[in-house]
Amino acid sequence: MKKLMLLLPVLSGVLWGSAGIFVRTLDAFGFDNCTMIFIRIVVAVLLLFFGILIIDKSMLKIKARDIWVFIVCGVFGILGLNLCYNQAMAGLTLSLAAVLLSMSPVFVMVLATFVLKEKITAKKIGCTVMAVFGCVLVSGVLETGTGITVSTMGVLAGIAAAFFYALYSIFSKVAMKRGYNVFTITFYSMLTGAVVLIPFADWGIMVRFVVEAPVGNTIFILINALFTSILPYILYTLSLSYVDAGKVSILAAGGEPSSAMVFGLIFFSEKPTVLSLCGLAVTILALWLLCVPGKEEKRETDVPEGPGPS
Repeated sequence: MKKLMLLLPVLSGVLWGSAGIFVRTLDAFGFDNCTMIFIRIVVAVLLLFFGILIIDKSMLKIKARDIWVFIVCGVFGILGLNLCYNQAMAGLTLSLAAVLLSMSPVFVMVLATFVLKEKITAKKIGCTVMAVFGCVLVSGVLETGTGITVSTMGVLAGIAAAFFYALYSIFSKVAMKRGYNVFTITFYSMLTGAVVLIPFADWGIMVRFVVEAPVGNTIFILINALFTSILPYILYTLSLSYVDAGKVSILAAGGEPSSAMVFGLIFFSEKPTVLSLCGLAVTILALWLLCVPGKEEKRETDVPEGPGPS
């Protein structure tokens, strides 16, 4: 089960890497940042709500003393991450925006040490450095004559997105340790973010978007919510039940720039270079090394009632 869980954050990173497709399409139509996120999260909340009603209504129950955890996850995690990441993608290439987001494992490792008491190991540090270096190569910032424009605001937004990404990682795991289901955490986190965005959403442009192509654009909105909100957050949060937050963040951060590079090539003709392909190989190697259990991890898995991975 744990080996299977190692795939989930990588898949969530791949799905998050597709966000640029939807962001640029909506931006071209005239959506502002807040409205883009609002329409995505609201649809995700509705789909999750009806899904929970069908699966198990008890997952909607939460304790009053734990509301603050969902507020942090929703406002500072999901909302902060999406606002800053959208800003980064608007001013940078998809792969460069994703590489800045891949800095999140650094924040996660530091925060997890204080909040979750997870150990910072040499293996985590080494794999993080490798993954980030690979992501830098993927982004193309080290190359000249690539036509890549680097916006200061975009860079700052990308780093901020990485920090908020880390906050979601830490506090969603806090919610899990308090006994909440992955669907409960995802639903209430997104609901909190959606409520905060209500006053800032442009309802008129959302209506015009749907009216312009009722079937096609409605499907587009549903796929946007499913691929960039529901599935990645559920997969990411679920993996936190079996794998420590530091390792999960590295796996997700490694998958995102690579997929963003592929999506950028397919949809926006952002052609990869030799260095970016080398970076992809380095990133994959870092993720593979992270997933290979060391001697200490093997000893822990051999003890039936021993402590979980640290």
